[in-house]
Formats: sequence, structure tokens, C-alpha cells
Amino acid sequence: MIGSSESDPREDELFERCRRLFDRHPLIVGSNRGPLEFHSTSEGVLQPRRGSGAIVTALNPLTRSFEFSWVASAMGEGDRRASEVAEGQSIESPLPNQKVSLRYVITPRRMYHKFYNIICNPLLWFLQHRMWSPPFTPNIDSVVYDAWETGYEPVNRAFADGIIAEASGKSETPVVLLHDYHLYLVGGMVREQIPEAIIYHFIHIPWPAPDLLQLLPAFMRTKVCRSLCSADLVGFQSTWDVHSFLESCRLFVDGAEVDFNEGIVRTNGRETKVKAFPTAIDVEEVRRIAASPRALDYEQRLRALCGEQTVIRVDRAEPSKNIVRGFRAYQIFLEQHPEFHERVKFLAFLVPSRTHVRQYERYQEEIENVVRGINQTFGSESWVPVQVIYENNYTQALAGMGLYDVLLVNPLADGMNLVAKEGPVVNKNNGVVILSEATGAYEQLKVGALAVAAADLQGTAEALYKALIMSSEERSQRNQELIDVVSSENATHWLLSQIRELDSISNQLPQH
Repeated sequence: MIGSSESDPREDELFERCRRLFDRHPLIVGSNRGPLEFHSTSEGVLQPRRGSGAIVTALNPLTRSFEFSWVASAMGEGDRRASEVAEGQSIESPLPNQKVSLRYVITPRRMYHKFYNIICNPLLWFLQHRMWSPPFTPNIDSVVYDAWETGYEPVNRAFADGIIAEASGKSETPVVLLHDYHLYLVGGMVREQIPEAIIYHFIHIPWPAPDLLQLLPAFMRTKVCRSLCSADLVGFQSTWDVHSFLESCRLFVDGAEVDFNEGIVRTNGRETKVKAFPTAIDVEEVRRIAASPRALDYEQRLRALCGEQTVIRVDRAEPSKNIVRGFRAYQIFLEQHPEFHERVKFLAFLVPSRTHVRQYERYQEEIENVVRGINQTFGSESWVPVQVIYENNYTQALAGMGLYDVLLVNPLADGMNLVAKEGPVVNKNNGVVILSEATGAYEQLKVGALAVAAADLQGTAEALYKALIMSSEERSQRNQELIDVVSSENATHWLLSQIRELDSISNQLPQH
């Protein structure tokens, strides 16, 4: 629970601020995935499970300590059945470590398909991760227009209606906390019905530069920006994202006054604060998992796959993670430094991702082709240069990160990338982190990491060489610098910085 730790006084401040804020303003959270999922057994019995995903994990301290409402999509038949049993009302979580009540948003399957599989993924997600190739993609045709009008907008309306229904039972003005790109229009819809609400929208993925956002039709980008500007506070992962959003508002929102120094957008008499709140990890929890018997058993088995020195990466197998370029840089390194043959291994833990999406299928094939080529060109009976483990196994991945000499994190674009933060706190070798400047984590971790440009194959190959020949003193110093940053700007720090902002906004409201 928040406030139970004796080691971090910020936990006590977080608990007290949350208690005071939520006493005055009941909290309502909105996100596509919720903290609770129901699954049907073969006998038809509904079984509750903790929901998955980064948002649920990030807000876990709140769900353990405070009673509040959460509005989320029904993700499967179990969720739909549970909502029917509750007659569309909120469901008190039956899980022992959750005090939350959940209201499911149920929309027609065809509508949700358009919302999620045409607009959210791939259109918005690809755009914000800079994965489109502007001369060729995207191609926004009548199918996309229809998906926006009969998928994205009505699902956002259903979320807004669910939040408004939750607020209607409260006597006090609510704090509405919205998450990510699925719900860009919800803030504006809620503001129309609850003008006095404190609305905060946090965006977990990168915000694109205005020239990329300009690929969207004017009505789409304007609606998104205007709705976000109806919030009191908009949060991003990095100051780069903050600047890109402010510039987007300046260009695409008529009448907007943008203060880049203060991070404020003024529209229609409303002031919206825009700030960076880089997401963090629970250091003690990560270390606890890494030290568990299960993780130690994995570690023992993985040691047999390591070389004298070992490069490791942990990623979802998707194009934005830039996996193919990482392997090609390793190939260049092997070409230019044959003295490392038979000595260094590259061990990759890849989680299959969106295997039904054509672009992901093709990228998976590219990964397999480049790995096969490296192993055939450089490998021998006693040495396989690259080994890939395809599995969604967090404990195993943490065990692997304990063994790296080099951790390669080189995505094309990433909101944050928590692997870069988890690696240093569990690593046992004073390993070196090679980090793409395009990650949200770079702002915090550049003090101890080796920086690379995402498309720079030669530079990444040189960074691999530098890391592998680095003195033990420099490795130790760099690793400690990373641990210090990650430990000080931890999950408690992340939540507390946001609650302080919301508390400040609350204190500026007229007192009744």
C-alpha cells in the first residue's frame, strides 16, 4: 500500500496528497484496458483476473489504496457477461488487492473493430511511432473516414457517457484521468457535460512532429488537439513530446495562444498545462521478481547460452523496436572485429506481437532472415552468434537482463521503454546500455548510456565495440549513474509528480 514503506518518505506524501485530493474530488479513470478481466471456465463460471498492460501496472498503487471508479472496454465475452449480470452498472472488484469499481464500456463488435483495428491500430499508433512512409503510406480513404465516424468517435462517446454516468452519482466535482491515444476525444465530450471537472489526459506513446500529424485530415487532427486542450493537464513522456504537442496546437488550433516557456495552451478562456511525466518502474518489485526462485532457475539455464561477453535485447517483435537494424549493426561489428568471433553472443528475448497485422508478419520474416544470415555467415559448430527466444515471459526476460554485458535498446520511436530502466537495476555484470536517442527514456538515462541514432548502423556497431572493450571502472560508473536515476525517479516519484499538479489545479478552483 501507499504509505507503508519506511524507506521512501515520498510514499507518505503521495498517500496524504491522494487522500486529500480524492476526498474533495472522486477519481474516475478511463482507459481502453481495465484493471479487471473476467474469463469463463468450461463450466461457464466467471473468474476474475487482474488486468494486463502498462497502465494497470502504473496505477496499481492507487487501486490497492483508494476506492475509485474505472471505465474500460469489455475485452472479451467474460467481461460482457459480467456487465450483463451487473445490469450495466459498476462492478466492485472481487480481487483482494483492488478497491476499484469497474464500469465496462460495451460497443458493437463491428464498431470496436473499426475503432481499434483501423483508427487506433494502425493509423494513430503507426503515425505516432513514425512508422509510416509518407510517399506511400498512410492512405486515408473512405474506409478510414467511415471507421472514424462509425468507430472511433462513437466508442469515444460511449466512454464519455460511462464517465459521465459514474460522475452523476458523486456529489463532488470529479478528477477524470484519461489514458492514451484510444480516448483522444473523450476529454472534450466530458467537458461539455461536466464543465467543472478536473480532466487530465496522459499519453504514453510519442507525440508526432506537426509535419507528420499533418498527414491526417484537418478535421481529425483538429478534433484531437481541441479535445486534448479541453483538459486541465496533458501529460507526456518527454519534453520532446511536450514541445511537439505545443507546436501542433499553435499550428492546428485556431485562436490558440501557446506559451512554450511555461508549457501552457490557452483556448476559449481555458488554460491547459502541458508537462512531461516520464513513466517509471517499481525498483523493489522488479528486483524482487529478478531474485525469485523462478527467475534464478531461468538465470542458471540462460548462462549456458551466453558467451564470454553477451549482448542482450528485450522487445516486442514489432517494427518500431528497430530489431532488424540492431542485428545488422551486430553483423557490421562482427565483420569489422573478427577478434570477437567465438567470444560474443547476441541473445534476444522477443515477444510475438500483433501477428495478424500484415506489417508485423513481414517484419517477423525480416528478423528471421537477418538472424539466419548472420548465423550462416559467421557461425560455427561451437558458436551460434545470435539466438532468439520467442516467448512472452517477463520473469525469464528479467533473468536474461541480469546477465548482459551490453543491453541494446535502439527503437525508432518509443514513448518511454522501461527495459532500459529495468536492465540496470537487475544486471549483475555492470553492463553497458546502448540507447537510441528516440526513446523517451533517453532524457533521463543519457547520463550513463551510450547514445546512438536509431538508423545509424555504423554508429551502433561502434557503440557495441566501445561497450565490449570498456574498462571495468567506466562500466561500473555508468551503471551506477543509471541505477541512481532510475531509483530516484521511480514509480512513486512518477505518481507523486502528477498528483501534485492535480492538487495544485484543485486548489485554484473556486471554493464552495
